[in-house]
Amino acid sequence: MQNAPEHYIGLMSGTSLDGVDAALVELSPHAAPHLIATYAVTMPPPLREALLTLCHAEQASFAQFAVAEEAFCQLQADAVNHLLRQQALAPGDIRAIGSHGQTIEHAPNGHNGGPAYTLQLDNPSRLAELTGCRVVADFRRRDLAAGGQAAPLAPAFHQALFQASHQDHVVLNLGGFANITWLPAGTAAPLGFDTGPANVLLDAWYQRHHNGTFDRDGGWAAGGRIDQALLERLLSEPFFRQPPPRSTGRELFHLPWLERHLSGEEKAQDVQATLAELTAASVTQGITPLLGETPFTLIIAGGGAHNGDVCQRIARYLPKATLSTPDAWGWSADWIEAGAFAWLAYRRLHNLPSNLPSVTGADGPRVLGGVYAP
Repeated sequence: MQNAPEHYIGLMSGTSLDGVDAALVELSPHAAPHLIATYAVTMPPPLREALLTLCHAEQASFAQFAVAEEAFCQLQADAVNHLLRQQALAPGDIRAIGSHGQTIEHAPNGHNGGPAYTLQLDNPSRLAELTGCRVVADFRRRDLAAGGQAAPLAPAFHQALFQASHQDHVVLNLGGFANITWLPAGTAAPLGFDTGPANVLLDAWYQRHHNGTFDRDGGWAAGGRIDQALLERLLSEPFFRQPPPRSTGRELFHLPWLERHLSGEEKAQDVQATLAELTAASVTQGITPLLGETPFTLIIAGGGAHNGDVCQRIARYLPKATLSTPDAWGWSADWIEAGAFAWLAYRRLHNLPSNLPSVTGADGPRVLGGVYAP
């Protein structure tokens, strides 16, 4: 039956490289997406290091890609199979898995005059074998082929979840990178784009100076002082002045990029505080031209939603915003991205477009993703 609810599993591994998130989602044409269950599997340190090496490699062998891809695919399958066992479901109960893969490099404007490209390490054929489920994957390149940025893709899902007729909503995803989706009240087209780095630099700088993987609740950053001169040097990066559509990734923002802006006299904790301020300032630079003094609801999602220091900085910059979380819509802040790829798989199997040309700059709506049978 065409209108009967269907079950999908969305898989997401973001630029923070901390693990694979799996979300079981119920989807139907006449109801909002419903999150049923979730499971997260931690990225093993050797795989994380292998992926980081590939992200920053000037040269890499096919064997390196094959080894990393197999380990990553096994991790995805572990997440899916655990979720199936947890919910007492058979592979046939799942209409499809929506797999984002792991972004290795994203260059929607090309590199040194070359063609545009985006590379997500993934093996949907292998994932179908390991899980017994149909897999939908390779979502980004269709939008890229149509002249778009291929990112962000989540805004169409944000629209399905959060659009309201009475007030502007902005969805802020604080992952490795920060991106926003502006959902205007009424019928105007949404806008969305990357605003700059978030956890990618905060985590990397913290890891350089501590044994842990991230600055819990932003406590270390909160105890530092903002280095205003450093902040201005960081904000001088041309990306922050680039009009949307725009997207970015590790190919631009990484530790060597930060180090090029350091004088060598800064205290490590002050650098962390300045990176937190950079996230807040660049998010604000993205939002303010859209809304000015108009009150709006700011829905904060992603791992950075748990960073109280960064959220407080953003709140200070945006006094007209009412801060909220996805919980009011039945979603945890941690599961929006995985849920989005379940929804994208649903759209693909129903032959429905799922990019937003107003966001990515593509020539028009496109059906995204390829289908891999079990």
